Amino acid sequence: MLRSLGQRPVTGADEDLKVAELRTAVSRLRRELAAYPAEFPDRAIAEDELATLAAMTVDGSHEIPRLRRSLLLIAAAIGSVSALARGLSEVRKAVDLFSEPPRSPVQEPPRGQG
Repeated sequence: MLRSLGQRPVTGADEDLKVAELRTAVSRLRRELAAYPAEFPDRAIAEDELATLAAMTVDGSHEIPRLRRSLLLIAAAIGSVSALARGLSEVRKAVDLFSEPPRSPVQEPPRGQG
């Protein structure tokens, strides 16, 4: 089971899917970044924040503000590197899964009735 891989089980299947999606997206972008041959000024920042996100998928800390902060720093660091855009987009989508669901709008009664 997951414990044999050194990972903690997460409560709820929905949470499992979110964590797996984030773990996959972060891992993919880390590999793409490692394979990217050119240096750029903020590469170390991107690598550090991707490591932070990867750690969050293992230790179970999924604080939405921290996830978003890491995403923002990664985007700022590699945003102009078009070769990494797809991987960055996947990480963004995975982080968005942890956001609270949007509130449904308050339904107003139909106008002209009453």
